[in-house]
Amino acid sequence: MANKASSASGVLVIGLGRFGSALADTLDTMDVEVLAVERDADLVERWSKRLPVVEADATDPRALEQMGAREFAAAVVGVGTSLEASVLITGNLVDIGMPEIWAKAISDEHERILRRIGAHHVVLPESSAGARVAHSVGGKMLDYIEVEDGFTVVKMRPPKETHGFTLDQMDLTEKYGVRVIGVKSPGRDFEYSSPDTVVNSDDLLVVAGDGELLERFAQRP
Repeated sequence: MANKASSASGVLVIGLGRFGSALADTLDTMDVEVLAVERDADLVERWSKRLPVVEADATDPRALEQMGAREFAAAVVGVGTSLEASVLITGNLVDIGMPEIWAKAISDEHERILRRIGAHHVVLPESSAGARVAHSVGGKMLDYIEVEDGFTVVKMRPPKETHGFTLDQMDLTEKYGVRVIGVKSPGRDFEYSSPDTVVNSDDLLVVAGDGELLERFAQRP
């Protein structure tokens, strides 16, 4: 069993709505092996010109067996509008021992159910998008991604107190509990940070750390 899991590869994307199709298409452009599963014949026809697609109902465990779902390293359940279908598909993936299960939820209750039955990661696209916009509006944060358990990565404008200093001189990890991963200066390529990296007023910073600590750092004048 362990040998079979270790040889698994690729991502199974179930559901080709807006979320699933965007995810599958992006993975495909990244040269990740993808197999999309969709029961709507019109969507299958639309996407079959761009992606490997199987027309099947993943709520039926036999369909997953027939398409070789066990051979994939991860699966994404993009079905969100039907709670019953989402739960059945996720349960089927748990039953076959899928190593990584990502599932889309449309509410907090939906998320709790998916986690309870065994989904490893649950995404609430609308909630996440709302949070990202909220953190960006009127502040220094330009983008905001909570990875997991409070660990967050943001793109932000640098506070005034950082202008003209190296990261070593500022020691932001000691003072604020955050870490600058990299800096993007106008007209230059993104650079990963080093102790000698100098922060200028027109730079963009990519900073990681606890979400609350990042909020406080971003609120610095």
